[in-house]
Amino acid sequence: MRMGTHCRPSKKRLRGKHLVASVLFLIVLALSGSERANALPAFARKYGLRCSACHESWPMLNYFGQKFKDNGYQLMNDRDAPIWQNPGYWPVTFRITPIWHRVSTGKVLVDSYPGGVLQTNSAVRRITTSGFDLSGLDFHTGGTLEKNFSFYVLPSSNNAASFHFETVMARLDNLFGSPWLNLKLGKFELDNLLSEKRILTLTGNGGIYQLYHFRPVGDGNIFGQMGDNQLGAEVMGHSWNDRTRYSAALLSSVDGNPGLPYGNAYTGFFTVSQAFDVGKLGVDRIGAYAMVGQAPTYFITANSTPLAGTGLTNKSFHREGFVGLFYFGQHVDVQVVTQHGWDNAWFGQGYGDLIGGRAVNNNTPGTSLPVGSQGPTWNGVLFEPHYVYSPQLIFLGRYETVRMSRQANGLGYANGASPSDFGNLSTYTVGFRYNPFMTSRAGFAWHNEYNWLHQVGTGPTLGLGTANVNTSELLTGFDFDF
Repeated sequence: MRMGTHCRPSKKRLRGKHLVASVLFLIVLALSGSERANALPAFARKYGLRCSACHESWPMLNYFGQKFKDNGYQLMNDRDAPIWQNPGYWPVTFRITPIWHRVSTGKVLVDSYPGGVLQTNSAVRRITTSGFDLSGLDFHTGGTLEKNFSFYVLPSSNNAASFHFETVMARLDNLFGSPWLNLKLGKFELDNLLSEKRILTLTGNGGIYQLYHFRPVGDGNIFGQMGDNQLGAEVMGHSWNDRTRYSAALLSSVDGNPGLPYGNAYTGFFTVSQAFDVGKLGVDRIGAYAMVGQAPTYFITANSTPLAGTGLTNKSFHREGFVGLFYFGQHVDVQVVTQHGWDNAWFGQGYGDLIGGRAVNNNTPGTSLPVGSQGPTWNGVLFEPHYVYSPQLIFLGRYETVRMSRQANGLGYANGASPSDFGNLSTYTVGFRYNPFMTSRAGFAWHNEYNWLHQVGTGPTLGLGTANVNTSELLTGFDFDF
């Protein structure tokens, strides 16, 4: 880890005292200014609910909020249908976050640096940068078109205002009068009990669940990323009180990219969960999921350029795991996810997403795998505790780790294969969010977060052996919607 310039002990202690005093002052100021909070604007304007009715802390849902979402953004009363709504109601929310952040990345290959000389051979340096920045813009609109006909549309941009459709879906709710049968079609988030789209963190590495996106180093399979919104159809159902839930989705193996860029391959995503009332502690939930699919490893080419939509020679992959949401009274909860992953040996050797330019090989007829090739496997776990002082103030932490259990090259380390821990990943995130207000017109959160990520062997070595990479980010910003 990069160490800063050493200070004289007296100055260091003085700065530490000032920093602690400043943090305590801000927390006391936040607590002393607490007001009654209300719901996320788009649906708050429709139903007039307090934010604590649906959110443990905006934007993360609580048990009632999950039930509201499962019912197709309905409370199952007459106010659900647009005909009963105020004509001035427009179910729209904009969200963007101005921030300051400091990003530090170790083991970057450079050929010159301040205070040094132009390198004949490349050198390895730590790169640190800081400054003011923006997040992208999310433009949420959703709700009901009529009783039991719901929709959600989310045009989203990066911080340079380049837009794409993150979510576009319509849903038929309570088919045949039963909550056990609901049909969704379009581009949507997978039915992950721990939702990445409602994640409370914002840093580059902490703002996603690494477990949902992990690929072994050199692996060509981008199609099994559970955190990305996918194109397909989903059937889901739940008991009247939402204690028992299931879902089954059929997805195009395109990682959510429109226009049929790859070929005729499909992936299934399946979940089941059960909630339990544990008295004063709250409502706990446990569940299981499985993602099972195929994706192409060969693309027909013209003038050596792969042709979109021509993916062939599909190979298999799967992810499966368990999820637990555990509450310990009104203020403390812990969310846990475990996962086992496997990719076919062809993906492990760099075949797969040739259209996206991420894979390194094309499985043309007659191609054979190197001797000793095998399907890479890995295991991971995620722990995310929260302390909810109030709906306006939440402290959070997260620990994720992914460990390779089998590398793609099975010849053994002595014969040139990767070390057994090559690509292992660990990340830690801590932070807090304070909402001075959340009215039916707007929401605002002062967000503070620190993330540290460590990965084994992925840095440049320059003949020095295994190079681990440590990356950190400190972020503060105003996360607001209206």
